[in-house]
Amino acid sequence: MVLAVAGVIATSVVATPMRTGESDPLRVPSLPPVRPAFTVPAARDLARATGITVWAPIRTAVLARSHPARGRVIARLDTQTPEGTTNIVTVSGRVAIPGHGLWIQVSMPTLPNGTTGWVPRAALGGYGVVNTHLIVDRRSLTATLLRGGRPVFRAAIGIGQASTPTPAGEFYVRDELTRYSSPTYGPLAFGTSARSATLTDWPAGGYVGIHGTNQPWLLPGRVSHGCIRMRNTDILRLGRLLPVGTPITIR
Repeated sequence: MVLAVAGVIATSVVATPMRTGESDPLRVPSLPPVRPAFTVPAARDLARATGITVWAPIRTAVLARSHPARGRVIARLDTQTPEGTTNIVTVSGRVAIPGHGLWIQVSMPTLPNGTTGWVPRAALGGYGVVNTHLIVDRRSLTATLLRGGRPVFRAAIGIGQASTPTPAGEFYVRDELTRYSSPTYGPLAFGTSARSATLTDWPAGGYVGIHGTNQPWLLPGRVSHGCIRMRNTDILRLGRLLPVGTPITIR
């Protein structure tokens, strides 16, 4: 049919009913539902989560301050540890300062042990999260790893002698080292943020490590220069369970 409207000629199409058995060429066939490649979990408020520790790598070398933005400088944090691994800090607070951006409170591997400082958020990389916690008991000479608050590992240990004690306090696992495999240190070692107060002149400043030993018969005992020793079978087992960033309580 042809229609003339205001001098314009238009053609109208009259739909013809389909016959029985014919398919509609304009009909889109139904497709099976597509499963998503991944599911975004519900958001968690890490500030209120229990048993969760947040850590972050140092992205750019930064001066840590006693207070956000304008506090005195108390430490310099480099991007790498003395062992050449990525330097990390644990996160304990945050505050936005008008004109100075977001500042993060971090635990630092400096003396005196337990020192915290404030750094700009821009100096840190992306956050990591762990739900593990290593408890080192100097009285019972044991180390216990908790995951989600439940023990998943326990081993006898060696700690510092009276003249070179293993320091007490709250620390964290700074790195995992395999290239130091040797009879003295065993097949695996973990670096921590704890530092000896008596061996500050040692290489890198006397950081306390967790490692194996070639003298397992001395364990448990007070036999080291401050490091935490384990039998080689135990340190290898711990290596499968202990992620970097895990908090350490030495009591």
